Amino acid sequence: MEESIRKQLKEIMQQEVVLATGCTEPGAVALCVAKAVETLGCEPENITLKLSKNVYKNAMGVGIPGTGMIGLPIAVAMAVTHGNSSRGLEVLTIPADQVEDAKQWLANNANKIEIGVKETSDKLYIECSVCCGDAAATAVISKRHTNFIFLKKNDQILLDHKQGLFQEQDNDDNPEEDNKQRLEFTARMVYDYATTAPLEELEWLRDTVEYNTAASQCGLSGMGLHTGEILMEQARGDMVHTVVARTVAASDARMDGCTKPVYSNSGSGNQGITCTLPSYYYGTYKGCSDEQIMRAVTMNHLMSIYIKRGIGRLSALCGIVNATMGGAAALTYLEGGGYEQVCYAMKNMINTIAGMVCDGAKPSCALKMSVGLYSAFVCAELAVHDRVVDCTDGLSESDIDCSIRNLGRLGKDGMNQTDDMILDIMTHKK
Repeated sequence: MEESIRKQLKEIMQQEVVLATGCTEPGAVALCVAKAVETLGCEPENITLKLSKNVYKNAMGVGIPGTGMIGLPIAVAMAVTHGNSSRGLEVLTIPADQVEDAKQWLANNANKIEIGVKETSDKLYIECSVCCGDAAATAVISKRHTNFIFLKKNDQILLDHKQGLFQEQDNDDNPEEDNKQRLEFTARMVYDYATTAPLEELEWLRDTVEYNTAASQCGLSGMGLHTGEILMEQARGDMVHTVVARTVAASDARMDGCTKPVYSNSGSGNQGITCTLPSYYYGTYKGCSDEQIMRAVTMNHLMSIYIKRGIGRLSALCGIVNATMGGAAALTYLEGGGYEQVCYAMKNMINTIAGMVCDGAKPSCALKMSVGLYSAFVCAELAVHDRVVDCTDGLSESDIDCSIRNLGRLGKDGMNQTDDMILDIMTHKK
């Protein structure tokens, strides 16, 4: 692999695999609020949020770290009282006494917060407007969870990347990185990088294992739906069940408001968990070498990033689909499969869980993670026995990259009406 390509692939991973505390959508909303308040320079009298449907959907029912509460109002309160935009997606990591300050502020000021849906084709859009007396400020995040495109204080525009951003051809990536990230990104390229890159180049990914394992341990103590805890009790030493239990436990913790940060992938903590822990735990239990495990973790992360680019950062298609497709590739590699078998595993996955919808971030995300992981083990097992779905089946084609593009079309364009229906159902429950 060319040195320049390898360097860019590493940079892409480092941009997409980052620490985040709590669900990334409430975190991004809190980040936007914090920036708007900082720009205003004082405590606001009114806060107006306009969110894309996907952000709104993912922020409704998820636990906010350290609060014992769900939803956006408490996240907004934390950003107003103790927000610091320099912390990025760790903006919600604040001490317990500051959480109590936020709760008290919310109790006295809930009527100051107005949250609504923004009609926009941009699936990740957060606009926060704040005012105090005659002073006003606006901050806008778009395309990526930490990507500010607009800042304004009173009549002074401090930042304006709107025009260039929305002229992009429906691309969900930062336009400044667009040329680099839209290189000929292929499954073969991902496989070659993961299996041949110098090991020292992959060392930083050890942090993903450390942080995400800590979240798993927290979840096994009983959080969320207790999915991981219950599955672990029933595993009875079975390797596959144990791997699934330990992995979904991290989602239990994260969706229930655990204060431990996790390494996310493509803007999602659950995807980051899924791209890290199965490869690590399975490789460890099988007695694979440290090198094999780290290369498998790399393959999982980078393959998921590649697949997600076609789907879009937020979609009606659950992110567990791309993350566990990467997982199936990594498991196949750990079982001794080569590139051809890795492609078989991913084709098998496309024809298994392609229709899994995203109905918001919530504790039951751990259940979807378990479904994706069990499917990944089955699809990998078939792949190492050279069994693959026929190219005439469903979304699959003979070429793996064409198959991945078909999945992307389904998630990015084909499920837009599904997205609208899901949000309508979620906001009109009796």
